Amino acid sequence: MDSTATDGFGTSRFEASRNRLASLAYRLLGSATDAEDAVQDAFLHWQAADRQRITVPEAWLTKVVTNLCLDRLRSARARRERVVGAWLPEPLLDGDPMLGPADTFEQRESVSLAVLTLLERLSPLERAVYVLREAFSYSHAEIAEILGLTESASQQHLHRARRRVTAARRDGGEVDLASARRIVEAFLAAAASGRTERLVALLTDDATAVSDGAGLAEKLLRYDTPQRIAAVVRAGFKPTPAKRRLAGGTPALHYALVNRAPALLFVVADQVVGAVTFDIADGRIATVRGIAAPTRLARLIQAWRQDEPDTPLISQW
Repeated sequence: MDSTATDGFGTSRFEASRNRLASLAYRLLGSATDAEDAVQDAFLHWQAADRQRITVPEAWLTKVVTNLCLDRLRSARARRERVVGAWLPEPLLDGDPMLGPADTFEQRESVSLAVLTLLERLSPLERAVYVLREAFSYSHAEIAEILGLTESASQQHLHRARRRVTAARRDGGEVDLASARRIVEAFLAAAASGRTERLVALLTDDATAVSDGAGLAEKLLRYDTPQRIAAVVRAGFKPTPAKRRLAGGTPALHYALVNRAPALLFVVADQVVGAVTFDIADGRIATVRGIAAPTRLARLIQAWRQDEPDTPLISQW
């Protein structure tokens, strides 16, 4: 086989694994941009490797991507950028292949913004073991080989990771999406009408809200009582000429699924200028996240432009 044919075969083998590798990297890093970079670096490693000596390409590529992601998580740059209180995961629109496998509850949960945020509390190794086991069902023997651990160490890392995630998680179980949409529509109606008492009733007693301040604030804006959240939402959802100028026009508000959870998208023409995502627990809203920093929305915007959206809930905000 000539070198051109060999290279073409090697490229096709890599491309067959690209989406799986990207979904792994996204869960490990919480950033679509960084995940794409890690996968591209893995491709360069793949091109440079003696592929005739690689007996199981999928396993080899998984090991390379995982360790490239661990290098990023351990880097000084990551420590600066991922300061607790100043970082949010990058949201992805439903249907994005980077969201990866969704056959089990654990796989769906592992890509939620809630769990991706909680994973920041883990050490890089704990995070890697948790993702490889919970989202991709690797055995401890396989994880040990990927990470250069013993099986016992892999089990210990998983135990600690599960304990820390479970302790911090608001476990409301899997949410019925039809019910979630009704709750979000009620939230929007209350916010648009300024009915603060209705907003409070839709929130859990320990609800929280965070916003990235459109990327203008050094730290996330955080609100921790239903009354305060309702007041901020009422003010934030009130349209003004200044807000429309900042958005670049008059947005339409669409319901969507973001990281497999309900969300509202503010859209001007085909440009998503803001996303509000919701965690639902026991029929009420436990977490509200406002994301409007353009760097966090780049991939979501790209996916939105390729989608055929439903009729907006509000056509002109």
